[in-house]
Amino acid sequence: MAAEEIFSDAEHRMQQAVEALRRELTTLRTGRASPALVEQLPVDYYGTPTPLQQIAAIHATDARTLTIQPWDRKALGDIEKAIQKSDLGLNPNNDGNVIRITLPALTEERRKDLVKVVRKKVDESKVAVRNVRRDAHDKLREQEKAKAISEDELKRCTDRLQKLTDKYIDELDKVGQAKEREVMEV
Repeated sequence: MAAEEIFSDAEHRMQQAVEALRRELTTLRTGRASPALVEQLPVDYYGTPTPLQQIAAIHATDARTLTIQPWDRKALGDIEKAIQKSDLGLNPNNDGNVIRITLPALTEERRKDLVKVVRKKVDESKVAVRNVRRDAHDKLREQEKAKAISEDELKRCTDRLQKLTDKYIDELDKVGQAKEREVMEV
């Protein structure tokens, strides 16, 4: 594998880590109602765990209310149970046709807890990026041992790899800080 292929692969995997963090942070509850909060919630639908978005339409009717309209009305009870079992702390209201979820205002303590969760997820993503860097560096060292690249080239590649890693670590920090501001917004 050539050095450029190693860099291309490493950058692709680092981008994936950033995107995974963004997706994961959309499921964290902020003060506003967002369908992303419950879209991936697994619902026991005819014995199969199915993401909620595949069995119902989810809408944010206003800043604090989500409305869930299942395509199969028999699934209402299963959806309600899944929401109650989740660790989101939400209380669904089932009227026989739709489920309405009113999001309570976040307390200052809950906001601080959510910020801790955001920071933990950012740190986990940083570890993933650093693991990509380590893998790429190991491959570069193998190239040098096999005499495919020189010692000087290894040094240049290592510096370039570190700059790439720093770029994605900064991006992860920015994503995390944006989510923290969103959570702390009253």
